[in-house]
Amino acid sequence: MIITHDLSIISLVIQASLLVKLILVLLALLSLMSWYWIFRKWFQINSAQSKAGRFERDFWSGGDLDLMYQAAAGGRFRSGGMERIFEAGYREFTKLRTKGHDHAATIDGSRRAMRATYQREVDDLDGHLSFLASVGSVSPYIGLLGTVWGIMNAFRGLSNVGAATLTHVAPGIAEALIATAIGLFAAIPAVVAYNRFAHDIDRLGIRFESFMEEFSNILQRNLR
Repeated sequence: MIITHDLSIISLVIQASLLVKLILVLLALLSLMSWYWIFRKWFQINSAQSKAGRFERDFWSGGDLDLMYQAAAGGRFRSGGMERIFEAGYREFTKLRTKGHDHAATIDGSRRAMRATYQREVDDLDGHLSFLASVGSVSPYIGLLGTVWGIMNAFRGLSNVGAATLTHVAPGIAEALIATAIGLFAAIPAVVAYNRFAHDIDRLGIRFESFMEEFSNILQRNLR
């Protein structure tokens, strides 16, 4: 007698043990959440890059600093990170200069204000990247747990069979390997996205720091 088994993915998932099903559901949820944050971070970082580029073009075109500050302060919730860094530095610079502080204290205060804003901007860009890193590192192991458990169940089932053949082993092994496949499906995009976003955020951070140094030099020349 020839024993046939339905080895379609849906059938194998339905026939899987309870623990394997729970692991598959967990991996599916992790994958959906990671894709959600992948798209959100992609839009956020692209927006930050375009706003930084636009502000750099406006700033280095030689516009009046007071007018640029008023525009930045008026559009606080629409401005980008570099513009907010400029706003914080110039606001502190104007405040300390008006109070008659010496040049070194004025520049130092402006630098501190820009540094605090810079840190907030980078922290915001870094937000939820750790989740992508966790999904990328943990998902394969969660899938492997499901695979090991499924293979154990498959071999336990063979103990009741007189002569084990490939026909008896194949469904259990295929069911178990689905967990590893889903784990890799969740992990690979998360790892790729994390590495890409971390690289882009590092480059943005370098642009912010370069702007802070150049703007500090401009403020020093204005004091002189």
